[in-house]
Amino acid sequence: MKPMRAFARKLSFAGVCAVVGASLLTPGTAHAQGGARPQPVIGGPSWRLTPTGSAARFRGLAAVGRTTAWLAGSGGTVLRTTDGGGTWRNVAPPDAAGLEFRDVEAFDANRAVVLAIGEGEASRVYSTSNGGRTWTLGFKNDEPKAFYDCVTFFDSRHGLAMSDPVDGKFRIISTSDGGRSWRVLPPKGMPPALEGEAGFAASGQCLVSLGRQDVWLATGGGARSRVFHSRDRGRTWTVADTPLPSSPSQGVFGVAFRDSRHGIAVGGDYRPGAPSPTAAATTSDGGRTWRAADRPPAEYRSGVVWPRFSGPVALAVGPTGSDLTLTGGRSWTRFDVGSFDTVDCAPDGACWAAGEKGRAARLTVSVTG
Repeated sequence: MKPMRAFARKLSFAGVCAVVGASLLTPGTAHAQGGARPQPVIGGPSWRLTPTGSAARFRGLAAVGRTTAWLAGSGGTVLRTTDGGGTWRNVAPPDAAGLEFRDVEAFDANRAVVLAIGEGEASRVYSTSNGGRTWTLGFKNDEPKAFYDCVTFFDSRHGLAMSDPVDGKFRIISTSDGGRSWRVLPPKGMPPALEGEAGFAASGQCLVSLGRQDVWLATGGGARSRVFHSRDRGRTWTVADTPLPSSPSQGVFGVAFRDSRHGIAVGGDYRPGAPSPTAAATTSDGGRTWRAADRPPAEYRSGVVWPRFSGPVALAVGPTGSDLTLTGGRSWTRFDVGSFDTVDCAPDGACWAAGEKGRAARLTVSVTG
């Protein structure tokens, strides 16, 4: 019998999870026992940087697949790759040079929606259907008190964006035509905001949706950090406290849900060097109650993703590193020390991250055997 030739390949993180789930091995751990045929050894995940040629800070990220991703960042920058990060092209709206893009939702290589933040007319939403060759300005904020933070979509037509409180309540706008037009939803179904409460436009994950109806909104800044939940596309909401500390620099910065019940919240204190001893929490009842992680990330984390088909495996990122959980968010282990602000995984299992100084990367997992 010929000896098995050693090989190594790179797999997407979520692709490995689909095969091995929570039994991911640490580097050097073997499956084989006794005289059984040696099995592949799965190493830890790692980021492979894909140089963008940009110095922008990318807090908006949409992973479409292994080859296609969109980035949205400072200086009115919107980038797109269709070759797995080999090349990135700036496809920003022509009038966006002075804008701060903080979120992007993409449906394929051609269709995407980007959100710019800021007071007054600086908060805007653009959409494209041709890969960024042309853009439609679907929304320009005309409320001086509003400051939009995040956008999310249930499907390619129906989406929501959220603003910090206006007259004591978070403001929600809705689209049913893929972002080409928006309307403000009535505030009657929104619980009152706390004094100083707001969303954090840090990763595009302060407003996330799942399925056809569910959407969650993450906050901080007030007396308590909270997560709001709507089961009817933003018309009515409930709200629950989380154990994450809250202050003008603390709160929940991002949430991710595996299904309508199981979710993860991450955050902490975004000030460099500030301690964040409670940087993650979990829910198993759709956000009605939250429990602090038993072993949270050691520092502030701004972005989190729960990849499709990954079971209890999820990722969190922040300026000081990236963490992996194999327990649905109850305990976390750092696997990278590079700076990222946001993370996203595509339906095909490809995971991407982005952050300061033009950083963008794809996640890989080494397999040898």
